[in-house]
Amino acid sequence: MASIDDVKIIELPKFLDARGNLSFAEQNNHIPFEIKRTYWIYDVPGGEDRGGHAFRENQEVVIALSGAVDVIVDDGVSQKTFRLDRSYYGLYIPKGLWRTMECFSTNSFALEFGSVAYSADDYIRDYDEFLKLKKDGKL
Repeated sequence: MASIDDVKIIELPKFLDARGNLSFAEQNNHIPFEIKRTYWIYDVPGGEDRGGHAFRENQEVVIALSGAVDVIVDDGVSQKTFRLDRSYYGLYIPKGLWRTMECFSTNSFALEFGSVAYSADDYIRDYDEFLKLKKDGKL
């Protein structure tokens, strides 16, 4: 079962250049899984939150490519907030943890890599159900 201690910031390679900087991420190297899905979040209206769910199987890496966002991760016992505001840092979130994204800055753009293809059945969208699954050892 995953806990807050399994969530980690991944520092991605960065090449600084007067012409502009470059960073990258490789699956099974910087990203600790094979990437099956890539998606992004943008144009989030002021005061809106995203996420508010857990995954049964999907692992994620979240990168704030532009702007900033707070990612709150919850293992059913404790919570931790990670501020993503550099495009060369990714946040690894294992399966079985609740996550919420909030405090999006103006023009923020968050890229997410997932370890499984999209499946509505992989989502746990009810926090009480999440807590029960954690308590019962099913997450």
